[in-house]
Amino acid sequence: MMFDAKKLTDDQIASIQSWAADGDQLADIQKRLEQEYEFKLTYMDTRFLILDLGIELRNLEEEAAADADQEEDPTTPQEGELTEDDLEIMPPPAGGPVRVTVDEIARPGVMVSGRVTFPDGQGGGWYVDEMGRLGIDPDTVGYRPSEADLVTFQRELQSVMERH
Repeated sequence: MMFDAKKLTDDQIASIQSWAADGDQLADIQKRLEQEYEFKLTYMDTRFLILDLGIELRNLEEEAAADADQEEDPTTPQEGELTEDDLEIMPPPAGGPVRVTVDEIARPGVMVSGRVTFPDGQGGGWYVDEMGRLGIDPDTVGYRPSEADLVTFQRELQSVMERH
């Protein structure tokens, strides 16, 4: 059974938001929830909780590296700013939602499994292992979906799992 965010007080939610703002990642938040509030959640439940609360995780190392790169070259376009070069190399937008299916019989060694297809047409098998960790085996070796597609996948997976 999944953890219900409604069990949290406003102070607990504020603490989680603060942890995320300070750069804590999912595993850190999972550990702190258990240590400070005695909520023992799986990694997947922690991820869904973060999504339910609308909290964005920060990677302070990447932010610092990006800031350092920006300071070194003032001609670098600002984040989100497109240049003419970007327009030439950007693929045409692929349409469609993230599609998630659940296997009737889970693959051996996992609790539940299924398939995912991302808007760019790439896909693969997904699974939740016996430790509650979510994983994806892409059809194309080395394929990594965008962060936005992963978030959409996790929301769609949660929706599909609630219907099962």
